[in-house]
Amino acid sequence: MRIGMPLSYSGGFKEAVAELGEYEKAGLDIVFVPEAYSFDAISQLGFIAARTERLEIASGILQIYTRTPTLTAMTAAGLDHVSDGRFTLGIGASGPQVIEGFHGQPYTAPLARTREIVEICRSVWRREKVVHEGRHYRIPLPPGEGTGLGRPLRLINHPVRERIPIVLAAIGPKNVALAAEIAEGWMPMFFHPERAAEVWGPALAEGSARRDPALGPLDVVVSPPLAIGEDVDDLIDLARPQLALYIGGMGARGHNFYNDLACRYGYESAAATVQDLYLSGRKDEAAAAVPADLLRAISLVGPASHVAERVAAFRAAGVTTLQIRPLAPTKARRLADVERLRTMVS
Repeated sequence: MRIGMPLSYSGGFKEAVAELGEYEKAGLDIVFVPEAYSFDAISQLGFIAARTERLEIASGILQIYTRTPTLTAMTAAGLDHVSDGRFTLGIGASGPQVIEGFHGQPYTAPLARTREIVEICRSVWRREKVVHEGRHYRIPLPPGEGTGLGRPLRLINHPVRERIPIVLAAIGPKNVALAAEIAEGWMPMFFHPERAAEVWGPALAEGSARRDPALGPLDVVVSPPLAIGEDVDDLIDLARPQLALYIGGMGARGHNFYNDLACRYGYESAAATVQDLYLSGRKDEAAAAVPADLLRAISLVGPASHVAERVAAFRAAGVTTLQIRPLAPTKARRLADVERLRTMVS
């Protein structure tokens, strides 16, 4: 079981990167850099690659609509090169609010586009002449849709690896089945170990039945908040605002993937309440309305014995990477929590 962490740089990006060496010594294996509608992840990943030697780096996630498939492949190959083979490409569809509202691109056919992007990326990394005739991407651009001068090209550079790991962020049944079929890894949100088999089991089985054995076992990357100790129960409330944001405000009413997930977990009434409060601007009340048992189920917060039990539950549910979100108020305690978690997962 690997230990990962999203790079949190509310106190400053360079300061956060400077601390990564300490986290690596404590037991951190991989760091994920998000890309929502903040700074781009690529420039930051390159900076991290230059400041670290062994720590794996990953995009968490790049949105599939914001770059051409070949640019995504070139970018991944470049990051894998400057990091000496330490990069993982995390991609996902995001949502229409960001894609249409910030990037001005239509949010259409996310599953089909993802499948084509993965095919094109792997073709680029194998240094094949890129020829792709898909429903959403045609390379080279056919006559009649451009100048007619395009011709098949291959990547000039030789990539460090011709198979860079791809992790798909997915929570809908069809998306999850796609991840289990074509990706090295799968990144769900708000993973509830005891209800994962019921919610995602059929989709994972469907995708796994079509999976190429060469891909190896599916890396399941989940994101539990972390705090270990006898006096940390109150820290779990720090995770409430994010959960309320996703369940209540990440999407419109009737079109919120995370609200749908909470309903599939069995929290229909609470999910509706959180959304009503959040969309009416009552964000603090929305956070308070997040069910305590849901919050505890998706977290690693409590005494060491409790956290060890929850680690075992995540492991039993198929989790292979814990992308933890440390909640402790000081760096010293956060590092200590990572060290203790390393002992548990080892």
